[in-house]
Amino acid sequence: MKFKLENIDATTGARSGRLKLAHGTVETPIFMPVGTQGSVKTLSPQELEDIGSQIILGNTYHLYLRPGEELIRQAGGLHKFINWKKPILTDSGGYQVFSLAELRKIKEQGVRFQSHLDGSYHDFTPESVIHTQRCLGSDIMMVLDECAPYPCSLNQAIQSNQLTVKWAKRSMAAYLSSTPQFEYEQTLFAIVQGSSYPEVRRESVRQLIELDFPGYAIGGLSVGEPKQIMYEITALCTEMLPVQKPRYLMGVGKPEDIVEAIGLGVDMFDCVMPTRNGRKGTVFTRNGVLVVKNANHKDDFLPIDPECNCYSCRNFSRAYIRHLFKAEEILGMRLASLHNLHFYLELTRSARKAILENRYQNWKQQFLERYFADLNSR
Repeated sequence: MKFKLENIDATTGARSGRLKLAHGTVETPIFMPVGTQGSVKTLSPQELEDIGSQIILGNTYHLYLRPGEELIRQAGGLHKFINWKKPILTDSGGYQVFSLAELRKIKEQGVRFQSHLDGSYHDFTPESVIHTQRCLGSDIMMVLDECAPYPCSLNQAIQSNQLTVKWAKRSMAAYLSSTPQFEYEQTLFAIVQGSSYPEVRRESVRQLIELDFPGYAIGGLSVGEPKQIMYEITALCTEMLPVQKPRYLMGVGKPEDIVEAIGLGVDMFDCVMPTRNGRKGTVFTRNGVLVVKNANHKDDFLPIDPECNCYSCRNFSRAYIRHLFKAEEILGMRLASLHNLHFYLELTRSARKAILENRYQNWKQQFLERYFADLNSR
């Protein structure tokens, strides 16, 4: 992996860069569509490529349970299994395991959990998660971490962070002592935790920097905390993290959160929101959020976003897409999801252009003013 910073915006912390990975170079800032189980829901790899996706996500927890790491390894890795030729990042599955609550037990060695599929028991350790991701062959692997709930006590946050750092050390050791299953390099990112407590976050960053990971993620945000806390914690982390290494804000999020975090120096984002909302008939436009299923779009023959050049907007009206949802036709979910992902990818492409031209602050202000101009559209 090689990360090259191209520019830091003159008036904000926004950065543009190029992240060279085994399966291609990713231009940052970047939004990464989420393909939890080896599929970005309702869309094909070709459609993802057509809208400009440069890197997608897979999830270790889900792929470990089904179809299993060994089957994917036999297929030649996740890239070949799903026929995606560009980079893939795999989440460690820690967030999914810890969200199981009653179905898991945490110890220093690792976590034991029950499968949500059949109730069978499984163990995740920092070492086993690295092994699974070696079998998947992702370009970027993530360490196993503990995501503290929000809200939580200071003591909970401290204990959770201590465990996360211990696991990060073991993950790095497993990464360095293991060899790739396939003939290309994989890289490993650490995850900063610490809930909403600045002092715990600072300690997390300090300890993880000492381990010299190739990249760093900020985890444990967008879990119910107020936006201001999300922004403050993100700013605290980016101010401390190494300038020359990529920063990834996990699970974020809404367009306004992405443009805010880019201004704070974040390079990479992922979220299920564009596809999940799309499947429910909610779409993102330059003028805000639009619920295409609503009755007021019954005879609305405009595209979802008249300024968008995605396949959905070039070919279909809001009225038609609303009809598809009312008729429970899968095409409606596909067209809305395709548009939403195109919107998110175009958002980060436009942000990148503004950074390269040293006008990010003005671009951000104009985007937000227009996006929130008609709150009734939400």
